[in-house]
Amino acid sequence: MMWDYGYGHSFGTFGIFGGIFMIVIWGIIIWGIVVAVQWLTKSGTHESGERTNKAIAILEERYAKGEVSQEEFAEKKKDLKN
Repeated sequence: MMWDYGYGHSFGTFGIFGGIFMIVIWGIIIWGIVVAVQWLTKSGTHESGERTNKAIAILEERYAKGEVSQEEFAEKKKDLKN
Protein backbone atom coordinates (compact mmCIF):
# COMPACT_ATOMS: atom_id res chain seq x y z
CA MET A 1 0.00 0.00 0.00
CA MET A 2 1.47 3.36 -0.99
CA TRP A 3 -0.34 5.64 1.50
CA ASP A 4 -0.03 4.55 5.11
CA TYR A 5 -2.65 6.20 7.37
CA GLY A 6 -1.91 4.18 10.49
CA TYR A 7 1.10 3.94 12.71
CA GLY A 8 3.96 3.40 10.40
CA HIS A 9 6.52 5.03 8.21
CA SER A 10 4.46 7.92 6.88
CA PHE A 11 5.55 11.53 7.32
CA GLY A 12 2.15 12.94 6.43
CA THR A 13 1.17 14.92 3.36
CA PHE A 14 4.30 17.08 3.11
CA GLY A 15 6.79 14.50 4.27
CA ILE A 16 9.94 15.80 5.92
CA PHE A 17 9.44 19.17 4.21
CA GLY A 18 6.57 19.92 6.61
CA GLY A 19 8.99 20.01 9.54
CA ILE A 20 11.45 22.18 7.66
CA PHE A 21 8.63 24.50 6.60
CA MET A 22 7.50 24.83 10.24
CA ILE A 23 11.05 25.75 11.35
CA VAL A 24 11.24 28.40 8.61
CA ILE A 25 7.85 29.87 9.59
CA TRP A 26 8.82 30.07 13.28
CA GLY A 27 12.14 31.64 12.30
CA ILE A 28 10.33 34.35 10.32
CA ILE A 29 7.94 35.01 13.21
CA ILE A 30 10.79 35.31 15.74
CA TRP A 31 12.80 37.51 13.37
CA GLY A 32 9.76 39.78 12.93
CA ILE A 33 9.35 40.14 16.69
CA VAL A 34 13.05 40.98 17.14
CA VAL A 35 12.93 43.60 14.37
CA ALA A 36 9.76 45.16 15.84
CA VAL A 37 11.29 45.38 19.32
CA GLN A 38 14.48 46.94 17.93
CA TRP A 39 12.48 49.47 15.93
CA LEU A 40 10.36 50.42 18.95
CA THR A 41 13.35 50.84 21.26
CA LYS A 42 15.30 52.75 18.64
CA SER A 43 12.48 55.24 18.05
CA GLY A 44 12.15 55.82 21.81
CA THR A 45 15.88 56.47 22.13
CA HIS A 46 15.80 58.93 19.25
CA GLU A 47 13.05 60.99 20.88
CA SER A 48 14.88 60.92 24.19
CA GLY A 49 18.06 62.15 22.49
CA GLU A 50 16.16 64.99 20.83
CA ARG A 51 14.68 66.04 24.18
CA THR A 52 18.13 66.06 25.78
CA ASN A 53 19.54 68.18 22.95
CA LYS A 54 16.62 70.61 23.25
CA ALA A 55 17.08 70.89 27.01
CA ILE A 56 20.80 71.56 26.62
CA ALA A 57 20.08 74.19 23.97
CA ILE A 58 17.64 75.94 26.33
CA LEU A 59 20.19 75.73 29.16
CA GLU A 60 22.90 77.23 26.92
CA GLU A 61 20.51 80.01 25.94
CA ARG A 62 19.75 80.77 29.61
CA TYR A 63 23.48 80.77 30.39
CA ALA A 64 24.15 83.16 27.50
CA LYS A 65 21.45 85.52 28.83
CA GLY A 66 23.04 85.39 32.29
CA GLU A 67 20.07 83.68 33.96
CA VAL A 68 22.26 80.86 35.38
CA SER A 69 25.79 80.93 36.78
CA GLN A 70 28.71 79.00 35.34
CA GLU A 71 28.64 76.46 38.20
CA GLU A 72 24.90 75.97 37.86
CA PHE A 73 25.27 75.61 34.08
CA ALA A 74 27.98 72.94 34.43
CA GLU A 75 25.97 71.02 37.04
CA LYS A 76 22.73 71.07 35.04
CA LYS A 77 24.47 70.14 31.80
CA LYS A 78 26.11 67.17 33.54
CA ASP A 79 22.70 66.09 34.90
CA LEU A 80 21.09 66.34 31.47
CA LYS A 81 23.76 64.23 29.77
CA ASN A 82 23.29 61.37 32.28
